[in-house]
Amino acid sequence: MMRRNERALTRDKMLEILNVAEYGVLSTVSEGGAPYGVPVSFVYHEGDIYFHCAPEGHKLDNIAHNDRVSFCAVADVRLVPDKFTTNYSSVIVFGRAAEVVGDARQEIFIKILEKFSREHMAAGLEYVEKSGFKAAIFRIEVERMTGKGRF
Repeated sequence: MMRRNERALTRDKMLEILNVAEYGVLSTVSEGGAPYGVPVSFVYHEGDIYFHCAPEGHKLDNIAHNDRVSFCAVADVRLVPDKFTTNYSSVIVFGRAAEVVGDARQEIFIKILEKFSREHMAAGLEYVEKSGFKAAIFRIEVERMTGKGRF
């Protein structure tokens, strides 16, 4: 429940943030109950969030233990020093994370290239082909999202 309802964002504004934000913070919980937040680059595609990463590591160990995650993306950040505040817009997503396998992986690699390297698509596709798709792709199935902003 949001404390400041007047700052709630519309669904359209939340989707805009997910489409333009360059990175977000993925939060997981370890087997021992320790929280872990890590920045990741991502794409929002067909209602879900996708990120790529090394095929092993702390966040993946946590997801294997507990697939429930949260994800936060922030955009439009502007300091307002004379008012002792910050203008911003943010989205927090709650969902479940799972690895993407099969043919869908290439589609998501292409979406990542389109977002971050659109001017270098040919070289990007060649890079992905040469690497043998060694990176893992994960999908966060969005169950719920909230958005908040101060303008």
